[in-house]
Amino acid sequence: MPVTLRKIKKEDNEELARIIRASLVEFDVPKIGTVYSDPDTDRLFELFEETPASCYFVVEEDGVLIGGCGIFPTDGLPAGHAELVKLYLSTATRGKGFGKLVMDKCYEAAREMGYTHLYLESFPQLAKAVSLYEKAEFKHLSGALGNSGHFACTIWMVKELH
Repeated sequence: MPVTLRKIKKEDNEELARIIRASLVEFDVPKIGTVYSDPDTDRLFELFEETPASCYFVVEEDGVLIGGCGIFPTDGLPAGHAELVKLYLSTATRGKGFGKLVMDKCYEAAREMGYTHLYLESFPQLAKAVSLYEKAEFKHLSGALGNSGHFACTIWMVKELH
């Protein structure tokens, strides 16, 4: 099965928003104070296109969009930090290594943009994702960094880029 990793396009917006919201519903994650209710979820292409020092990659399998992940310079983060954002994959494609694939691409892009650390926010309900982050050397924090606006998140992690 051919897998493609590429930068987001405008025509990806609707399907990515659907994948993101369906994932949060599937795992019973709060809708308020998360990416679910964030208006930017419906306009990811524009958000990343308009924001310097950011990028978003999508994964396609056999020409079908199955998810993505990005790097974003969230307001209020310490110098050298960016946020690893919106890592979501469609249900049937999880557990096949696509999350690691797109995360590795994001690490490479973050280093190229001069970032030294990546921060992320998550939920206990997304235990498999949290395990993936831990395997990727993200360390747990006791509280949030920056001002993502996603106040319902209860897991915060950071990774030093090598």
